[in-house]
Amino acid sequence: MESNIWEGIVVGASGGAIAGLTVYGVQYLHEKIRDACETHRVNTWLKENSTGGKWRSTRVIASWTNLTEDRVQYLCSKSEEIKLSTGENEGLWGHRDSINLTDC
Repeated sequence: MESNIWEGIVVGASGGAIAGLTVYGVQYLHEKIRDACETHRVNTWLKENSTGGKWRSTRVIASWTNLTEDRVQYLCSKSEEIKLSTGENEGLWGHRDSINLTDC
């Protein structure tokens, strides 16, 4: 009788641990896929609309990509293809392929 109780506890704990790890894994994958899709959306728009050395504000990018300003700022800061302007145009973003990097 006592061994059945312990077996039940072990099975329940194992099942709970597996379920918890599965939920964590699915959330992690969802976050990574969402980041990749939204970063691609921002990169594509920015590459098309920052030609000729034009820098774009976070607000403009957010408006055209239908994302929040905080989300755009996070995605732009994480992307290696997007450069943050400094100096005169501080706080603006440009795609590395579309802007002159000396115009920062």
